[in-house]
Amino acid sequence: MSVILNIMIKPSSKPSRNPRAKQDRSPKKRTDRNSAGTNKGKAQETRAVNTQKPGLHPRNLHRSGYDFDKLVEVSPALTPYVRPNPYGNLSIDFADPLAVKALNSALLKLDYQIDAWDIPQGFLCPPIPGRIDYLHYIADLLIGIEAADNSNQGDDSISTCTFDAKFNKLKIKALDIGTGANGIYPLLGIQAYGWRFVASDVDPLSLANVNTIVEANACLQGKLETRLQTDHQKVFHGIIQADDRFDITLCNPPFHSSLAEASEGTQRKVKNLAANRAAKGHKAQEVLLVKKGAELNFGGQKAELWCEGGEKRFLADMIRESKDFSTQCLWFTSLVSKKENLQPSYAALEKAGAVTVKTIDMAQGNKLTRVLAWSFLTPSQRGLWAKYRG
Repeated sequence: MSVILNIMIKPSSKPSRNPRAKQDRSPKKRTDRNSAGTNKGKAQETRAVNTQKPGLHPRNLHRSGYDFDKLVEVSPALTPYVRPNPYGNLSIDFADPLAVKALNSALLKLDYQIDAWDIPQGFLCPPIPGRIDYLHYIADLLIGIEAADNSNQGDDSISTCTFDAKFNKLKIKALDIGTGANGIYPLLGIQAYGWRFVASDVDPLSLANVNTIVEANACLQGKLETRLQTDHQKVFHGIIQADDRFDITLCNPPFHSSLAEASEGTQRKVKNLAANRAAKGHKAQEVLLVKKGAELNFGGQKAELWCEGGEKRFLADMIRESKDFSTQCLWFTSLVSKKENLQPSYAALEKAGAVTVKTIDMAQGNKLTRVLAWSFLTPSQRGLWAKYRG
């Protein structure tokens, strides 16, 4: 039987503009599992529970909202879309795809010093606060487990000084599976943490767009390599090469199983967005315009939104393939949007022989999601990986 631990995370009360946050974690064994003495040969499972009020990671620059005065200053193209909301605060119409894209471009320029970000029409426009949250949590995973492994203390307590001193010395290489035309994870990971990335996708147009963004930014050049996946049935095969070593892999899987299901998801988002705007005091005509225009905002190509079998099937395939690269990757991770897909994933990981499995809960407003992380290396092997990373 697996060992299940609850890690209670108490983040700093103040957001920081640097990757710094004091964390107090107290591992506790769950009382609903009789795990003592029964975990030999099984994966150690850990669940990191975010006990703060629903919101973004403490190192997330966007925890307190957007500073539209600064955003329009660095990116005047955003100016036409900014206006007071019913509460008198500056905002944009999040149902307007051009406004959302302009906001993303301004955020990337102001907070991450990335110029000329753009995506072709019809491609997925990602919410930057949620995307950077994933990176912050896997950064915690990297520094946290290494601190515990190397100190042999058996806890995950990480001080701000420890985070800075250790993380600034790390030379992290990451693999982004399905980077899309926006390339958001590599762009943010390079600028926020100084990581180097390989980014894969099945769509040549997506990779061409990412390369165009890189060419426009000297700060990204030499730090991001794109690789085309020519076999749509494969995840890691054809991407990870014999001499590759990755500290972490990340992925935001397509979560729908068909075009019809993806369309239904879009309609739900449109309906909820219209209802929220009506509740906030927007006029009926404005709400009607939301219903007509919001569908464009929730864009995305086939590979970005759906695949045969949906998220559950994609995760199963990823887990199965990860076994073939068990010694070439320190940690494998993926977002899991549907909670019901966790148990099948746990079963697949046990079958694959994963040594350690972690589930990190993330709260972004009313939206709950989680990061599933696993490693085939023992704690001592992970410690050696960190020591000899270079």
